[in-house]
Amino acid sequence: MLPELHSILNLLEGGFSQLKILVVGDIMLDRYIHGEVERISPEAPVPVLRHAQRYERAGGAANVAMNLAGLGCQSILAGFWGSDAEQSELKALLDRAGVDTVGVVSSSLPTISKTRIVGRMQQMLRLDIESREAPPAEEMDRLIERTTSLVDKVHAVILSDYAKGALSRQLCKAVIRAARAKGIPTLADPKTPDLGKYSGATTVCPNLGELSMATGVPSHQLDTLLDAGQRQVAEHGFQFLTVTMSEKGIGILWPERRYHSPARAQEVFDVSGAGDTVIATIAASLAGGLQTETAIDLANLAAGIVVGKMGTVPIAQHELISALTPSTTLNAGEKILDRERVAMRVAEWRASGETIVFTNGCFDLLHVGHITLLEDCRRFGTKLVLGLNADASVCRLKGPTRPIVAERERARVMAALASVDAVVLFEEDTPLELIRDLKPNVLVKGGDYTIDTVVGHEEVIAFGGRVEIVPTVEGFSTTNIVRKLIAAQEKQK
Repeated sequence: MLPELHSILNLLEGGFSQLKILVVGDIMLDRYIHGEVERISPEAPVPVLRHAQRYERAGGAANVAMNLAGLGCQSILAGFWGSDAEQSELKALLDRAGVDTVGVVSSSLPTISKTRIVGRMQQMLRLDIESREAPPAEEMDRLIERTTSLVDKVHAVILSDYAKGALSRQLCKAVIRAARAKGIPTLADPKTPDLGKYSGATTVCPNLGELSMATGVPSHQLDTLLDAGQRQVAEHGFQFLTVTMSEKGIGILWPERRYHSPARAQEVFDVSGAGDTVIATIAASLAGGLQTETAIDLANLAAGIVVGKMGTVPIAQHELISALTPSTTLNAGEKILDRERVAMRVAEWRASGETIVFTNGCFDLLHVGHITLLEDCRRFGTKLVLGLNADASVCRLKGPTRPIVAERERARVMAALASVDAVVLFEEDTPLELIRDLKPNVLVKGGDYTIDTVVGHEEVIAFGGRVEIVPTVEGFSTTNIVRKLIAAQEKQK
């Protein structure tokens, strides 16, 4: 379980939306052409691809911005693009994701694009369209002016350097100086052996190959390489160095100590864009106030998700929330949610393909009948939400002597059960409004009900769900427990 989990979930479920993060760098359009290869061309000894699918993705700095948007941040992009069809396609992708392109300068050079030809799962060819010329001086001056003015409006800055010309030494120096003056983190993804280009940044995020080029130490000499990386921190005035190490995970290098976050990938399909996901997640986490180690662990989790997909695909909030919220890793307090928060979490679970089960009750004195009901509920899906009658609701339903256990304590007890993924209190006599808000896939009640008598059955069925009735464990009820307690007390008199 990640440290600061409660803070992470707070950020993912609303906190990131308050953060503005600026990405400055080389903007690209990634194209993918997928098909099947079944024969060799008679014209030349080359495979023939039968075209089946084509799609476009934001690449380079634009993919970093897409990752920030996927996390829920207000993402602002700065860089160059041309006046061409590629720019139109890229702008449409960014607009749909909610990325603000106010910092992008129209250039006389073409929009950078990369077209990958893929036969089944194997990349056969990559076609790059770009200019080898540096951006004209007046365009670079315009970009520097635009980006430095934006620094004052954001909570963090990312320099996404793909060595395509957008990030000149002058621009990096100006942006880092402006960010330091404001006291916000600056992160750089380098594509140059001279890390001094980013002097004064909060952190620079090379992979092992890039760190090897910067230090002259072979990448297979890992400990020696990391020692050399630690010296780079002091030499260039970084707070720390973040080293992505592929299947070995991510390392943080301070001048006097290190931290290692092991890789979390389950199955790797494509590492394209994983570094963009890492730096975006770290930037958002630091801007949101998380500890550095926590930010790295969260970035590692995010990278493990995106490398399981084909192509350059940004991370999404719901993927992280789903990965972070199995009931076995949450403590009881983290499962108790208000109405707004539970609706948000359910929406994120649903987006990740989870099946949402809902049941409700007073659960005044927990007994074996309750436990059996909840275990039966969990069999119908992957996430169980428990609607719990608040004290005022219990009193109206059960009488002035109830509840015996107050709502806060009841919620804590129920949330401690492994079968329960979320607990939400409701003040009404019935959970009808809550059911309408959550739209569960499955609504479950005990055997003393029929489908027609279950509150919310019409609504659940109307939006494509179903109602399940599970057997009641005979002889167990809160009322019976209370009677036994009263009888035992009478005997003692």
